Amino acid sequence: MAEETMGYEKVERQIEISEDVGYRKALKRRQIQMIAVGGAIGTGLFLGAGGRFALAGPALVFVYALCGFFAFLVMRALGELIMHRPSSGSFVSYAREFYGEKMAFTVGWMYWLNWAMTSVADVTAAALYMNFFQQYVPWLQGIPQWVFALTALVLVLGMNLLSVKVFGELEFWFSLLKVSSLVMFLGIGIYFVVTGTPIDGHTPGLSLITGNGGFFPHGILPALIIVQGVVFAYAAIEVIGTTAGESENVQAVIPGAIRSVVLRLVVFYVGSVLLLAVLLPYTAYSAGESPFVTFFGKLGYNDVAIIMNLVVLTAVLSSLNAGLYSTGRILHSLAASGSAPAVLMKMNKAGVPYIGVAVTAVVTMIGVGLNAIVPSSAFEIALNVAALGIISAWGVIILCQLKLWHKARRGELTRPAFRMMGAPYTGILTLVFLAGVLVLMAFDYPTGTWTMASLVVIVPLLAAGWYLMRHRRAEVAVVKFQAEQEPA
Repeated sequence: MAEETMGYEKVERQIEISEDVGYRKALKRRQIQMIAVGGAIGTGLFLGAGGRFALAGPALVFVYALCGFFAFLVMRALGELIMHRPSSGSFVSYAREFYGEKMAFTVGWMYWLNWAMTSVADVTAAALYMNFFQQYVPWLQGIPQWVFALTALVLVLGMNLLSVKVFGELEFWFSLLKVSSLVMFLGIGIYFVVTGTPIDGHTPGLSLITGNGGFFPHGILPALIIVQGVVFAYAAIEVIGTTAGESENVQAVIPGAIRSVVLRLVVFYVGSVLLLAVLLPYTAYSAGESPFVTFFGKLGYNDVAIIMNLVVLTAVLSSLNAGLYSTGRILHSLAASGSAPAVLMKMNKAGVPYIGVAVTAVVTMIGVGLNAIVPSSAFEIALNVAALGIISAWGVIILCQLKLWHKARRGELTRPAFRMMGAPYTGILTLVFLAGVLVLMAFDYPTGTWTMASLVVIVPLLAAGWYLMRHRRAEVAVVKFQAEQEPA
């Protein structure tokens, strides 16, 4: 039994080495902490909240609180897995360890689909924000939306290919700007609520909710249907798992970064949405414009509105930057295990898996095309498809933690000190929630319904990909076998 265990550990070590070879341990504590903070602050909040308010009203506050709770549980589960074994392959690597290569293949490619579609949403959001500037900058007028989308993609792609050190530094400052702007908004918004200073003829306070149909002006169903969009708003919190393979001191940095999630989810998400609800009637917000920009515009501070629009544009570039970073590493992990073409393992001198990054960038060009063909629908289409990927990723994270818990209970391994609270019950509850989101998405006609229907295409493509990569997996299996035969 001891010899079998030793052989298993050697094989796992071989996989881990192939996943992480070539990476630079260049991400510092301050960068990891700020990436963790900024990861959950992106397009979904800065742009998506406007359309969600219009659809569901102030009920959006409760939806953000609910989704935030489950996002936190996912982060705790991922944190335990990271402490168990840090890897740049993140949950794809853990899926391989606990459920085998087929699970890793499926979730890896679904997660890639998530970020590819998120990148489409991000370049679309960047283009929409640039449309806002057209009314103030004459020479921008008349430029098609797709040109702005393409420019955003080229700019971020260039930055991402430099090095992980550049990525970490960019994300640090991007995240710092996002956090600072939200703190500024919270301060100004609280001032207007406390003083009761009218905004655009409306007196801030709960009366703006009670006097406009209450928290559920359109009923409960619209609030339930927008859950998948809010889940997307929390997407990117799991990127911290990918950074673990390029962190200087994982054991010291990751737990602290994850523990800070609760405070920022409550303050930045639920707090911001609640404040927006009591500053203006929900009917003042609309899809296609950031609710924060709407707020400052209603104040009559056009200069501040322009600055805020610049901030949310930066947030979009940050999200796009994180997406290209994450998918490059995930594709590298898939290639290392034989579930993707070997070319995706190639790295440049700076330790960046540039082929994987470039593949995602090429797919993001679809977003540029959507902005040329259906500019008004591009964001919602991309958001819904991305939600499928993020739900599958979160589900697998929970499943892997449950398997880790089960193995620890049987004495096969030891759970780390930093662990998922309330396991296994909190994990099971999270899986039920994620399944419910998929059901709700199916009822969100037409976009959500067609998104679920897209599984008719996605599932056969995954099956075909698994079949086509059989020779690559066979080659990697030989390497694993040779590692298993090496003397202890």
